[in-house]
Amino acid sequence: INYRVGPEGFLYLADGDANLGLLDQIAALRWVREHIASFGGEPDTVTIFGESAGAMSVGTLLAMPLAEGLFRRAIAQSGAAHRVLGASAALRIGRCLADQLGIPPTREAMAAVPPDRLVAASAQLKAEMLAHPDPARWGLEVVATALPWQPVIDGAVLPGHPIERIMRGAGAGVDLMVGTNVDDWRLFVVANGSMERVTDEVLTGPVIDHGFECAAAYGVAGATLADYRAANPGARPGELLAAIETDWWCRIPALRLADAHASSRSATYMYEFGWPSPAFGGAVGACHALEIPFVFDTLELGPAQMQGSLLGNDPPHELAAVMHAAWVGFARRGDPGWPRYELERRATMRFDTASRVIDDPRSVERTLWEGIM
Repeated sequence: INYRVGPEGFLYLADGDANLGLLDQIAALRWVREHIASFGGEPDTVTIFGESAGAMSVGTLLAMPLAEGLFRRAIAQSGAAHRVLGASAALRIGRCLADQLGIPPTREAMAAVPPDRLVAASAQLKAEMLAHPDPARWGLEVVATALPWQPVIDGAVLPGHPIERIMRGAGAGVDLMVGTNVDDWRLFVVANGSMERVTDEVLTGPVIDHGFECAAAYGVAGATLADYRAANPGARPGELLAAIETDWWCRIPALRLADAHASSRSATYMYEFGWPSPAFGGAVGACHALEIPFVFDTLELGPAQMQGSLLGNDPPHELAAVMHAAWVGFARRGDPGWPRYELERRATMRFDTASRVIDDPRSVERTLWEGIM
């Protein structure tokens, strides 16, 4: 689905419509429902799925009243139902953008700004945030994600926090498959140099000094950091940062989404992708987005796709066939081929060269993050 992003999609100034990016998605889904039969599709068995920000859209749509009845099944890959902004935080960002542009903080004034100037001001705002991640200026929930433009809890399009609404039964009629990659955030920690650059001093330091490279940015205090060290003996500070960021961004939100959805006795399936990339000497592991060419069974495209450089010379085609069949099976029948995720067992399919079901494989991480976020 194409939808507006950045300030055009998610600017909030407490006047006019909010969450235009989400309303774009609703418009597209309504079109699909009305016209899919003309293409041989079934309007009552639509499946939506997405990865990363796309998975966060999936989690948000599950919680939106306007989305009810527009899809029957949903798949969230490495993203869930957590990354939204409260109205006050979003309003703060909207006013910062208006200050950047030198205009009143109103929709009317913003609409008069030429698109190229709006894009440039938005980029400048984010650059300043990255250079000076001061929670007092931007708000901790914005600093932690470095995402100034997110869905906004506006009380109408998005009445409440998605995960809390799902815990209360929103999306209960939708079959859900949700999962993450074992090393999701290693991709970014390796790519931006943090894997080698982060020291113990940085990892344990304050947000205002060390920004996104310290544990405190993700709500991890000393005791929990000690638990991470114990769970990852011999890990370097950069590796611990990658583990914390993987859990904060992807794994814990996915587990909480699965728990919330399963608690309403809705069909829920959990997976974990574990095949490690050989790229960067193996440093990125089973990283963010690596599962996509396996899901689509497009390994033969190699470098012609975004993840091509991560696949190496001999990626396992058998794994791609298995994963592709699981995604198609879920879309067609609501069954990817392994037991449902239920709170008594938490069955999880671990995809690797030898795939298998594991019961509650992330109990340690779930325990570490209790009461955080």
